[in-house]
Amino acid sequence: MTRPDPKPEQEEYFPMRTVAAITGVNPITLRAWERRYGLIKPARTPKGHRLYSQKDIELVNRIVRRLDRGISIGQVSYSLGNSIVAPAANREQETSPWHGYQERAIDAIVRFDEIHLDALYNQALALYPIDIVTERLLLPVLVTLGERWKNTEGSIAEEHFFGAFIRNKLGARFHHRHKQTGGKKLLVCCLPGEHHEIGVMLFSLAAHDHGYRIVYLGSNMPLQELALTARRSGCDGIVLSGSVAPQDGLLSRQLPQLVSHAHCPVFLGGTTSVRCSDAIERAGALPLGTDIRTSMKRIEQAFEDLQ
Repeated sequence: MTRPDPKPEQEEYFPMRTVAAITGVNPITLRAWERRYGLIKPARTPKGHRLYSQKDIELVNRIVRRLDRGISIGQVSYSLGNSIVAPAANREQETSPWHGYQERAIDAIVRFDEIHLDALYNQALALYPIDIVTERLLLPVLVTLGERWKNTEGSIAEEHFFGAFIRNKLGARFHHRHKQTGGKKLLVCCLPGEHHEIGVMLFSLAAHDHGYRIVYLGSNMPLQELALTARRSGCDGIVLSGSVAPQDGLLSRQLPQLVSHAHCPVFLGGTTSVRCSDAIERAGALPLGTDIRTSMKRIEQAFEDLQ
């Protein structure tokens, strides 16, 4: 049964772009959940545009929480007690699809097969929010590549190939969203001496899907340049990333100087933020840890505290 056209005086409705920004679930995924699995039934305008109620948004968040627990999208209907169940042919048979995704991704990377890697990535992203795809697919693949680097010939080229793939995805996201004018703007880069940027690129992809605008500077960025860069670009915050031991004086001198001159919040993520959290806090910055979704929540809370 088709839902009736919304009546604004009775209930507030939101367009898809707003729901995507609120929940972190991109429009492609929202449409897949509706068409393939019958999980969401948005209202429609006379021209056919989707409109979502507050109850729809709450349902999307419930779905995400179940996906976080490892439940496959094909089993979410059962866990929600949803009366609308997708046809059996469209449901995954396994509880979690991620092991298979990871194996197929590694196989494509080992063969330097960008076409199959891209198809796999798009398949996962069509069904799951980017935060979960990053956590359950991209980050485990990155860990596996790091292990292969220690023991397997040609593995350095594999990691470079995967890094180039992620960089292209990041650039495509930025290009397709270039008209976005709202949302906080973040200056994102790696600490001096940090040349591994795949992690910070994955963070940038997730932040982009959460509605942030990104100025991405990449690896090995001198801190003394960042305050001026942030002011020129109109950034609301600076996000740094590191996984190697910080250079001498970086946390005790350079980071406090950046915090004092930036006039905006400074965040530091990656394994460096776990090992050196006390020093980062003494410098006046906020350690984010290594979990991207937790990092997003800490950044959002920091901006709320400034209001």
